[in-house]
Amino acid sequence: MSRIGKRVIDIPTGVTVDIDGSSFTVKGPKGELTNTFNSDLNYKLEDNTLTVERPSDSKEHRSIHGTTRSLINNMIQGVSEGFVKELELVGVGYRAQMQGNKLVLSVGLSHPVEFESSKDLTITVDGNTNVKVEGINKEEVGALASNIRAVRPPEPYKGKGIRYKDEYVRRKEGKTGK
Repeated sequence: MSRIGKRVIDIPTGVTVDIDGSSFTVKGPKGELTNTFNSDLNYKLEDNTLTVERPSDSKEHRSIHGTTRSLINNMIQGVSEGFVKELELVGVGYRAQMQGNKLVLSVGLSHPVEFESSKDLTITVDGNTNVKVEGINKEEVGALASNIRAVRPPEPYKGKGIRYKDEYVRRKEGKTGK
């Protein structure tokens, strides 16, 4: 049995969930998300709880049970609280700045790197070295933060690069260290 799939999803106040067959529309104070899931699974909405049940123990149903429950939970959490990924730039001369709705990174390359902010995501810069990506869709927030980090991932010798706020970079000794 899927331990994640058996968990009941609590719906907070101010969030409404509409189920039309296998398509979900979740509305909350931060916005609205819509997604379609597998029609084989059974979705039960009672009071302020939602349960996802599978019809059989076939391999296909077992493999999507926990994933579907997590995706629905992420939608509910996104419209009620939102998701945040924080990045920090480490290195001499590395800086980030906002120009309109564009994030401009100067990270030691021959050209500045620009990222466009979509209507669903918000990018903010604190100081010159802290970047915060916020939004209601966990997948989009993580993808944009990952793309920003991929411009200059942290290197293990000096620790320079773009890293997540809580990321630990394992340091190595240089050639002279024995």
